[in-house]
Amino acid sequence: IREEFKSQNGIIGKSKEINDLVDVIMQVAQSDISVLIYGESGVGKEIFAKAIHAHSNRSSKPMVSVNFGAIPEGIIESELFGHKKGSFTGAVESRKGYFEIADNSTLFLDEIGELPLTTQVKLLSVLENKEFMKLGAETVSKVDVRIIAATNKDLQKEVDSRRFREDLYFRLKAVSLTI
Repeated sequence: IREEFKSQNGIIGKSKEINDLVDVIMQVAQSDISVLIYGESGVGKEIFAKAIHAHSNRSSKPMVSVNFGAIPEGIIESELFGHKKGSFTGAVESRKGYFEIADNSTLFLDEIGELPLTTQVKLLSVLENKEFMKLGAETVSKVDVRIIAATNKDLQKEVDSRRFREDLYFRLKAVSLTI
């Protein structure tokens, strides 16, 4: 079963470490538990995230991927939560955010260690309450999203140096994988 899972998901490797990772992924895929994937750039963190999603109860909808390293800090909240037309200069139309797009699916938050502290507070709130507000909105939107996050940073060190919120870190690392 493990070898079939690996070939279906493009996971290459025969080491005990890779096999152990695959065994864990096969166990957690069916749950809605948050997963935090550690690994250097280029090791295939997204491949493992896609494998988890593909074997989850949410696989009928596409996984939505967000790379925080590629989004300018000023628009991260609009990207995550969406905005109403006119909520800021340049908001010429309303836009769905990644949380709304990923409703009833999986949201892959790549390079989570790059997320600014102010946005970390809002992300934590969404994870705890399953609701958010679009920028410029007056009403709350409910959302049901499974989170898989990835980073090449040591988040415990980031927490210790107060660059990453400890409560968010604990919320994300229900299951931790190191690739």
